[in-house]
Amino acid sequence: MIDARHDLVKLATLIDWDFFVREWVSFFPSHQGRPATSPRLVAGLIYLQHAFKLSDEAVVARWIENPCYQHFTGETFFQHHPPIDPSSLTRWRKRIGE
Repeated sequence: MIDARHDLVKLATLIDWDFFVREWVSFFPSHQGRPATSPRLVAGLIYLQHAFKLSDEAVVARWIENPCYQHFTGETFFQHHPPIDPSSLTRWRKRIGE
């Protein structure tokens, strides 16, 4: 279902996602019994926002519709529900900083 020639698919293979996991894992703890948010998901969504000039709400809405966005952020199967609440992106940007 994913075209390996798509720019986001190519870019996803070039990014060292493990770097974000190592550096950001402490920013995304799980305190309520559910799994912690994936650093790759957050890094990918923030990149997509920047690259396509999208708001928090718009990037999450497009993520639901776009299999390349989902692949870029680490999904292996197409999802039909948002991975996060759009408002949480603001909190994560504050945690991560510049």
